[in-house]
Amino acid sequence: MGRSKKDDGLSVGLFKEFPSVPTGTWESQIKTDLKGADYNKRLIWKTIEGIDVKPYYRTEHLTGLNYLDTYPGDFPYTRGSFIDNNWDIRQDIVVDKYDESNKKALHFISRGINSIDFDLIKKKNITHEQLAHLIKHLNMDSLVLNFTIGSRARFIAEFLSNKIIREKIDSQKINGSVDYDPLGELTFRGKYYEDEKKDFIELQSLVNFTETNLPDYRVISIDGIKFNNAGASIIQELGFCLAIGSEYLSKLTDSGLSLKSITKHLQFNFGTGSNYFMEIAKLRAARLLWAKIVEAYGEGDKKLARTYIHCETSGWNKTIYDPYTNILRTTTESMSAILGGTNSLTVKPYDCIYKEPSEFSERIARNIQHILKEESYFNKVSDPCAGSYYVENLTDLVAEKAWKIFVSIEDQGGYIEALKKGYIQSMIKNTVEQRSTNIATRDEILLGTNRFPNLSEMVRTEVELSVAFSQNINNKEPGKIQPVLIRRGAEEFEKLRLQTETSKRGRPRVFMFTYGDPVIRRERSTFSGNFFACGGYEVHDNIGFSSVEEGINEAVRCNPDIVVICSSDDEYAVIAPEIYQKLKNKALIVIAGVPESISELKKAGIEHFIHRRVNIIEELNKYNELLGKTD
Repeated sequence: MGRSKKDDGLSVGLFKEFPSVPTGTWESQIKTDLKGADYNKRLIWKTIEGIDVKPYYRTEHLTGLNYLDTYPGDFPYTRGSFIDNNWDIRQDIVVDKYDESNKKALHFISRGINSIDFDLIKKKNITHEQLAHLIKHLNMDSLVLNFTIGSRARFIAEFLSNKIIREKIDSQKINGSVDYDPLGELTFRGKYYEDEKKDFIELQSLVNFTETNLPDYRVISIDGIKFNNAGASIIQELGFCLAIGSEYLSKLTDSGLSLKSITKHLQFNFGTGSNYFMEIAKLRAARLLWAKIVEAYGEGDKKLARTYIHCETSGWNKTIYDPYTNILRTTTESMSAILGGTNSLTVKPYDCIYKEPSEFSERIARNIQHILKEESYFNKVSDPCAGSYYVENLTDLVAEKAWKIFVSIEDQGGYIEALKKGYIQSMIKNTVEQRSTNIATRDEILLGTNRFPNLSEMVRTEVELSVAFSQNINNKEPGKIQPVLIRRGAEEFEKLRLQTETSKRGRPRVFMFTYGDPVIRRERSTFSGNFFACGGYEVHDNIGFSSVEEGINEAVRCNPDIVVICSSDDEYAVIAPEIYQKLKNKALIVIAGVPESISELKKAGIEHFIHRRVNIIEELNKYNELLGKTD
């Protein structure tokens, strides 16, 4: 049915009810509401990537973004390399016994997985017979079959080629990848598989072999996941991956390979962290920038600029304490990767950082993707963020910042030279130091670790902990360059808490001396309880004492190691000296906050103050030493 005149009049009337509001009017109202507060400090979000995010975006902020009129599947592929958003659900298997790994793969497939990665990196002297047993009963022409094996990628390619010839399988239907990445090996282990010349000759040979025998198999891997897990920022991860990709293009085309044979066998692997919208923007920017790099070769066929992107949930922000929060993290990370247009996704089990994943944790990891696909319909809409003022601007800002990193690496002589000079390592080190400080001051939150820890949680076993912290050891053998180290943001907090909880002297006891203004004392006791709980201390909170004498008597009865006075600034000047004098020989006395009377309180003998601006790691280490709780 067509619209009636009445309908048209109604819609016109609605628009009259809500006239357009100019940006200047918004800004004027915001400044009025801020009542003199600094606009930039209060409303501009300054990210670790150096991006200033505005409090709001409007149509005018899209001016100059020349890729907005493209569709999914159109160059420069910002909106996706293909017109659908149907990603591959992948699970990884670390191979120990070949028959058990085969059964596990079949079990995963029966539960809806269509992509498997067999991690064989620690396996030596693998035979074709063992590989045949590993993939027994797997339907190769419908399963995306991946292998993590490093320098022995050619061995896998030859095995697959022989198998499809022997079993008369269409080579065009074989899809998957191996992880041959000599520059990744150099970055994270400090040396090549053999040496630069031999590795690139092997890579050239591998691409040629695959182009002939496995035309849709990807054998060049660019591993941004490890950059992510090393603590690099989003734009660093992207900039470094683009530089590695450019290095591969340059060296392989110089060796005589065609651009087409290189790009179709190349795969980007990105880690996905908890910065939700920024991670979406990263994948969109990655396709845009890679398309521009490939276009610069002047081949003419713009389809060569398509990317295949695999994503994996980040390890940097995962924790051994309160590990179920890792499920929440991987859920939002999965959403970012999918909305950003990843081609395949691995959700790491929530407990994998400290032990071999359980069947339950693997099921949860798998079902996160099933829920997003089968119940939330994330596969039904391509690039749903398109047109979002916020995401489009983030995409542009991430692309701009990442491109600057890429150009700076090229100015160093390319990725290899930048790595040899320590340029890459230095950039990551600076970011990690900043992020570690942010975590220690709780500007970057790791729920359950540096904020709201679960005090009833039992300490992990020694076996589990050795797994959790051994990831820092990238390579025991000396390399030619300093490798980039894999780490987790929570490690310093975890080590501190473990040190406290496993001390032979027992856990320190903290008593909250709450008195005075009920709102302020509750706020400060909550802060202080969380502060010491992050170090594994036993916290005894109180609802508030009616008199100082009552609080002192209760503190003596509790026999704490630390007494934290929680009250208002005005009341501290009156009550704190008295509490200090009566309890100073029984416990350390700490003030919650930075009162105006701090100078007088220090003169009275009180030395210890905790507040939101302190570095919690440094402070808790100090209290451990003062209490003699370190073994």
